[in-house]
Amino acid sequence: MKDFKNKVAAITGAASGMGRTLAVELARRGCHLALSDVNEQGLTETAQLAAKLGVKVTTRKLDVANREAVFAWADEVVRDHGKVNLIFNNAGVALGAFIETVKPEDFEWIMGINFWGVVWGTQAFLPHLKRAGDGHIVNTSSLFGLLASPTQGTYNSSKFAVRGFTEALRQELDMERCGVSATCVHPGGIRTNIARAAKMDDSMNKATGGQAEAARSRFDKMLNVTTAESAALQILKAVSGNKRRVLVGPDAKLMDFFVRLLGSWYQPGSVWLSAKLMKG
Repeated sequence: MKDFKNKVAAITGAASGMGRTLAVELARRGCHLALSDVNEQGLTETAQLAAKLGVKVTTRKLDVANREAVFAWADEVVRDHGKVNLIFNNAGVALGAFIETVKPEDFEWIMGINFWGVVWGTQAFLPHLKRAGDGHIVNTSSLFGLLASPTQGTYNSSKFAVRGFTEALRQELDMERCGVSATCVHPGGIRTNIARAAKMDDSMNKATGGQAEAARSRFDKMLNVTTAESAALQILKAVSGNKRRVLVGPDAKLMDFFVRLLGSWYQPGSVWLSAKLMKG
């Protein structure tokens, strides 16, 4: 897909961050939009920004963990726009927790959004993309889909799963030669609100000596490497180039290199950094 003009893109998690910047950048390129999020106020703001650029924009409040709702939204997008060419499975959440003590409902919550939301979005939109004859699936994993980190085991689980799912999906689409492709996105530290909005398990207060919020702030500062606007440009460039994987930001590229170089020996460094972030 070399050109986004007059295409139709569906984006989850469009109320803020990369979802919003992807919407605005696609609108600049003449792409019509179907946007979804659980945050209706943010979603409306994104839609207004994109609509000013002269494209058709529709919105839907959506919990991507709800399979039936995602499938209904996909059908609605095609009814409203006549077709759909791209699905950006971008919605995501974070959770700070130790694996030993993480609550089952919290583990299910993060997997429901970060992983199952990607699965449902892919399965719901793929038949429509095939019918359009020119389609692309863009699934957001993470730098933490390439390496693991203490207290991020649930997030790692969801993002490693997205990586494996998308790589297998891409190979199946290559075999089919159906006109649809897929790209897995691995952002590093992007200036969004994901860290500020992350859930924190009770065990995090104990591990940080009662300074969980201070640790959250330090982690948030560490993520301020690449702007969401720059991330959107890198992602769309990867889609245009039909890349299998895109590492977004210099930190993602650097850490991917070290993991490849060191193998499992990257883990002691991860332990040291995580301890430093927790204790200050």
